[in-house]
Amino acid sequence: QLSDKEMEKAIADAIAKAGAASVKDMGKVMAELKARYAGQMDFAKASAAVKAKLG
Repeated sequence: QLSDKEMEKAIADAIAKAGAASVKDMGKVMAELKARYAGQMDFAKASAAVKAKLG
């Protein structure tokens, strides 16, 4: 399980890799996170964090 700090970095990396600019791109970001970090993070928490960053 990733720490909060590691999860923040993973989310920032996934947003950059997906080229996400708004909440409309959230699916791409979550797909990237799920592909790279399956079983390593709380995706409900990650989803809220991604939405906050993109919103």
